Amino acid sequence: MPVQLIFNGKSSKLALEADMEDRRKQPRTDLMSYSQVFDLYNGKLIGYLGDLNQLGAMVIGDEPLKVNERMTVSIQLPELPNINASRMVLPVRVAYSQKDLSPEYYNVGLEFEIVTENQKAIIESITQNYEFRRQSPDYPSQPF
Repeated sequence: MPVQLIFNGKSSKLALEADMEDRRKQPRTDLMSYSQVFDLYNGKLIGYLGDLNQLGAMVIGDEPLKVNERMTVSIQLPELPNINASRMVLPVRVAYSQKDLSPEYYNVGLEFEIVTENQKAIIESITQNYEFRRQSPDYPSQPF
């Protein structure tokens, strides 16, 4: 992917960074299904799916990954209505890798490089069926 350098006279900023900021604004879905995510070619468990959207995912794992590393991942799929696939394979770029709130774990951001229409439908089904919904208690609006 070619990177365009934008220069404004005092500082420069990569267009890729600006694009990443826009991508980060897309809503993410925290998931109730912690599906396993593997590096497809070496079979190593990267971690468990924490959140997901059409552009990428956050994986919670035991080890950090190298930022900008490219790999192909296999995401084990939970049971989904009308979908018979057991896994989804995607080429990704490691966007970030940082310590989790629990210091023994790492949050690893994966940017999907290519997503097919079929994979978009699977991602949509996962987010619809396994979104972690925080429901407020149904308290009366006024005390009796």
